[in-house]
Amino acid sequence: MEPRAARSRKGEGPRGEQERRRSGGGNIEKDRGLDLVQWTRHMEAVKTQLLEQAQGQLIELLDRAVQEAIQCYPPQGGPLSSIPPDSLSKAREPSLGKRKIFIIRKSLLDELMEVQHFRTIYHMFIAGLCVFIISTLAIDFIDEGRLMLEFDLLIFSFGQLPLALMTWVPMFLSTLLVPYQALRLWARPRARGAWMLGVGLGFMMLAVHTTVLWVLPVHVALKYQLPPASRCILVFEQVRLLMKSYSFLREAVPGTLCARGGEGMRAPSFSSYLYFLFCPTLIYRETYPRTPNVRWNYVAKNFAQALGCVLYACFILGRLCVPVFANMSREPFSTRALVLSIMHATLPGIFMLLLIFFAFLHCWLNAFAEMLRFGDRMFYRDWWNSTSFSNYYRTWNVVVHDWLYSYVYQDGLWLLGGRARGAAMLGVFLVSAVVHEYIFCFVLGFFYPVMLMLFLVFGGLLNFMMHDRHTGPAWNVLMWTLLFLGQGIQVSLYCQEWYARRHCPLPQTTFWGLVTPRSWSCHT
Repeated sequence: MEPRAARSRKGEGPRGEQERRRSGGGNIEKDRGLDLVQWTRHMEAVKTQLLEQAQGQLIELLDRAVQEAIQCYPPQGGPLSSIPPDSLSKAREPSLGKRKIFIIRKSLLDELMEVQHFRTIYHMFIAGLCVFIISTLAIDFIDEGRLMLEFDLLIFSFGQLPLALMTWVPMFLSTLLVPYQALRLWARPRARGAWMLGVGLGFMMLAVHTTVLWVLPVHVALKYQLPPASRCILVFEQVRLLMKSYSFLREAVPGTLCARGGEGMRAPSFSSYLYFLFCPTLIYRETYPRTPNVRWNYVAKNFAQALGCVLYACFILGRLCVPVFANMSREPFSTRALVLSIMHATLPGIFMLLLIFFAFLHCWLNAFAEMLRFGDRMFYRDWWNSTSFSNYYRTWNVVVHDWLYSYVYQDGLWLLGGRARGAAMLGVFLVSAVVHEYIFCFVLGFFYPVMLMLFLVFGGLLNFMMHDRHTGPAWNVLMWTLLFLGQGIQVSLYCQEWYARRHCPLPQTTFWGLVTPRSWSCHT
């Protein structure tokens, strides 16, 4: 007798065989459908990643195209084909030069942080901070027998912070009231004699305002001997408020004077001026592109990262600089010791450069931009890819570069007739170098023109020698090598001068004693 299962399969016949095949085929089709869904999702993810990576480059190309189109726009609104070649050249003159265009765009690092490979580099820097903390705890435990983080350097640097903030209040109030009221005086339609009186009064108010911004922070810093970080706050706000005041008047006065013959007030709204004083740009516009809402978690994250950078800088100075330079002025001078100190300072110097860039140009400015819903977040470009110093200067700090380009370079070309581009560029370097040296002098409390020489002399030469025609990886390596050496020179020389002035104080204060480097003669 046949088994029951065999008899049942025989009893099914051809129809049962077909059903079994259909069942097996259905499973295969189901598996193929699942694979197709997974493959589709994978391709969608790849597409999204490619679009995100290409977005930054596409935005930059579109910005360049828009700026070039504005440069070549017909003055009378006629078609381009009807403009002779000499008119196109005139369209590029300073009087019709390109203006800063604000559009909604993200900061470059925010776009790069969406890529996992770049986030790993960010994580490496966080790991470096953890290593500094562990090193500090380990050394304190070995030397003192306790686990405790000391923030003596941080507390010293931000000493008398309330006094610095109180000094900022009259500086801000002067900037808030005086330039806008001066513009209102110039904007009122009135008889010529009364208008001239208003112009004179406006200039007197601006002179007082400028004097307050220049004299008050210097007086407070010298009288109360503010420490470096508190001085840094004052000098940055001093320079920022002066640059914003100039931009507001430079942008608003021409239009106000042209419209003075009409009726009513022609000055910009006070709310637009108040918004400009806080938004992260130095170029005044009555309106800016705005984002729809505020991401408060993004604001908190950027402020936390800025605070982390300050702690990082304190650990670097405390572990890599103070032990090396604190007693260097007590030893006899030698060329070997100087060269070794510069080489030793290259690593902390480049760390400080990167921390200043990330803390201020990315975290701090993005936090304020988010709180104010300021749409244009291009505070810097990809300066790290630069193959020339001319490109590095243009992309390192776009906020300051836009101000220098608009009000020093373009206005200089206009004053010089549009032909002396070299002289206008030299003027940009001179203004920038002097302001940088003034900031260092204010913060450190002594005059030692290291930054002035590096920026104006060597920086100017490198700007013309390493120009945009140089491309390729070798030029980028050369730029980074020079940056390392430049930062090492600054950190080494400024640290030596700082400790020399404490180890070898002057018996009496003289002008030449104040401006002569003390580290050249102090070897106690």
